[in-house]
Amino acid sequence: MSYYSASSAAALTRMAGPDPDLAMDHRLRWLAAASRDVVGQDWPGYMRQVCEILWPSPAVVTVEQRNSWRQPMAGRGSRSVDSVQDSEFVLVPGVRRVPLMVPADRRIAAAAVRHYSSPLSPVARLVAHAVSAGLASGLGASALRTRVRVQAPAGTASIETYLAEAVSREVRVSMFLGPARANRKPVLQVLGSDGRPIGFAKIGVNPLTRDLVRAECSSLARLSRTTLEEITAPPMLHYGEWRGLSVLLLSALPAWQRRHPVSAARLVTAMQELACVDGLERATLLDGPYLRHLRDRLAKADEGPERATLEGVLDVLVGHAGDTVFTYGAWHGDWAPWNMMNAGRRLLLWDWERFTTGVPYGFDALHHWLQTEIGPKRHAPLAAASACPDRAPQLLAPFRIPAPQARLTALLYLADLATRYLVDRQAESGSRSGAPGTWLIPALAQQVTRL
Repeated sequence: MSYYSASSAAALTRMAGPDPDLAMDHRLRWLAAASRDVVGQDWPGYMRQVCEILWPSPAVVTVEQRNSWRQPMAGRGSRSVDSVQDSEFVLVPGVRRVPLMVPADRRIAAAAVRHYSSPLSPVARLVAHAVSAGLASGLGASALRTRVRVQAPAGTASIETYLAEAVSREVRVSMFLGPARANRKPVLQVLGSDGRPIGFAKIGVNPLTRDLVRAECSSLARLSRTTLEEITAPPMLHYGEWRGLSVLLLSALPAWQRRHPVSAARLVTAMQELACVDGLERATLLDGPYLRHLRDRLAKADEGPERATLEGVLDVLVGHAGDTVFTYGAWHGDWAPWNMMNAGRRLLLWDWERFTTGVPYGFDALHHWLQTEIGPKRHAPLAAASACPDRAPQLLAPFRIPAPQARLTALLYLADLATRYLVDRQAESGSRSGAPGTWLIPALAQQVTRL
């Protein structure tokens, strides 16, 4: 998803004036105010904690608020003498986003902003390019008053030295933390000293995120042995464990380029290709392994009314499905509009940490529709989840799934997603749709009564 929202970008483009320095100041100051209003108050402390993990002692991390709006941005964001390594970063705020931490080197900062964005609209692209150009020239950078400084004895191990060794060259990093979710983890953009993108590093910092990073590594290794005609996944450059962290470095797909529309037919073709990577199998719910695996996952969730309701829903679905034979294949697990783009002959597709095999055919199509409804379209999650089974016959018709079976597939998908959220304890993260008891589970409970 774009780092900048299209609706806010439209307002920013009207701020141009005769003084380009002042105009850029206005843009970035407006972004800073909007960011404070919408991303909540949890990110500053979390960002500092993450920095102290990635630049561990004896490095010292300090967060500074510069008093002057007109203090220029450094030509270089780090300096090294024989005894001290001193690096400085600035925070570039984004609307409805946690700020992006970029090196204070104006050239590297501009490249980081330009290559981090995956714009979903022309207006958002315009703003991303404007901010990047402003940083490159130094215009407006004085508006970025929050700085993160890392001081360490020369030769101190850090995430930067680890990644530099992994790719055998000097690197600079920028960091994005993502919105509040149970699976939130730092994502580092890794750039060369010339500002050219090398890749993106995902860092697992707790049991859940370490498991997800390892899972993505396994998924991409599996896909690298498969010939895909419709999809390009990011090649792996490195995977390793560093100071208790899981580090996955992926080659940078050109997601910052202009997007092209994806036809429904092409999207279905790509989803069908992915579903078949391990072949397709057919079985009833009771005879196949999917239901057993889903129940095993659900058993790991905390006991309570939400888990009990889901267990009851599954019992009803099994009884209603009877001898219905389902087709099972692979799914991406988070095929949402912001995790893909049309690159011409192929679709670029990233974030493979939820890739799974042996799920009911059509899950990716249902997930893409639901995430579009509650994401870009901003529809109420409960209403969207409740409508999913009714839309399923239309959504799954290209997969040649009969209407009654399509509704059952949609209910299984909603149960699968609710199980994921319960096991991950997403409700504790404070994310907008993280509490399945407020939308997924009520929608399921209502829909099974109609079977």
